[in-house]
This record gives sequence, structure tokens and C-alpha cells, in this order.
Amino acid sequence: MQHTSNTLGRLAAGLVIACVAGTALAQASPVGTWKTIDDTTRQPRGEVTIVKQNDTYSGALTNVLKEDERTKICTKCTDDRKDKPIVGMTILSGMKKTGDNEWSGGTILDPENGKAYSAKMSLSDDGKKLNVRGFIGISLLGRTQTWLRE
Repeated sequence: MQHTSNTLGRLAAGLVIACVAGTALAQASPVGTWKTIDDTTRQPRGEVTIVKQNDTYSGALTNVLKEDERTKICTKCTDDRKDKPIVGMTILSGMKKTGDNEWSGGTILDPENGKAYSAKMSLSDDGKKLNVRGFIGISLLGRTQTWLRE
């Protein structure tokens, strides 16, 4: 009887672990704060906080790490963000889940040039890196940044 009890105990523990792991994978999400990395210097540049509202994800620039850039405004923006501070600005919008660890259908704003690009993003398997791609027309014509989870 002891053998059966140990076997059932191990089976139950295995099921609990599988359920927890399955839940963690099912909940893989870009929601949270991400550190952006400068394309040129490869140093952290800012922080974007992504939130989910209904089935749509958006992200706001919540912190700029270079002190001299914290008061920047988006002078080159052409929409309602024109001449607004970049800190607090929504730069990622309209993203919807399109697959396992993938979101697309939205736009991303580059506050440096004021242009909005089509966007897609994918989350690494461990959930610590978010590849964010901005592009014009087709995904081949663009660039990808890797953001790091805070």
C-alpha cells in the first residue's frame, strides 16, 4: 500500500507542476515595464510600460534614463502628440495577440522623428525579452529592437 501511496503522491505533484507550468506559459504576456536599448550605444535608454485594455495592448514611455532628454517634447509628431512631452506619451498602440507570444496590428511611434510605423512584437520563451519591430508596409522593411523586462 505504501508503494501505491508514493506513486499517487508523485503523480499528484507532477500534475500540480504541469498545471502551474501550463498556466505560466498560457499567461505569457508583454504586460509590464520594459527597458529600451539605444541602437547606437547599446545602453539602456528608457522604459516603456505596456498595459492591456480589453484585447488590445499599448505602451507608454514612462521614463527616460538620460537626464537631458527627460524634458523633451515631440516637436516632429504630426498628430495629437505634437509638442507634448515624450515622458508619459503612448508610443505603442493597437497591438493584438496574433499567435503564441506574438502581437501585431498596431503602431509604434519614434519620438525622435515623429513618425508612426506598423508594429509587431514577440516575447522570448523565458518572458525576459520583447522583440519589437517597427516597419513600413511589409515587415522586411523595418528594424527590430529588443527590450528587456524590468
